[in-house]
Amino acid sequence: MYTIVTVVGALMVAFSAVSVFARAKWVMQPLADYGVPLSWAPWLGTAKALGAAGLVVGLFLPVLGVVAGVCLVLYFAGAVVTVLRAHWYSHVAFPLLYVAPVIASLALGAATH
Repeated sequence: MYTIVTVVGALMVAFSAVSVFARAKWVMQPLADYGVPLSWAPWLGTAKALGAAGLVVGLFLPVLGVVAGVCLVLYFAGAVVTVLRAHWYSHVAFPLLYVAPVIASLALGAATH
């Protein structure tokens, strides 16, 4: 179960990273609406891509998976704060959706290792 949840989480975060790199309108417009400078997009996409890669590598090197998972939790916690500060309460589900399998992966990894 741990492997499946981790791979699903990594794929979801990787999809989110690719969406940022591709400057998908459904990603970029909300970022602008939240007050996030669009010049941050490459950094945000890179953070997500590295986190996704770290989750996968963590299947073979658990300490790296934990570090990547914790960093992704912090990233998406920041996203939740950003959405709430912008008063877009209906959008808070999006970062929570992406972080849920990461949190599950961390919990399952702790129980497994």
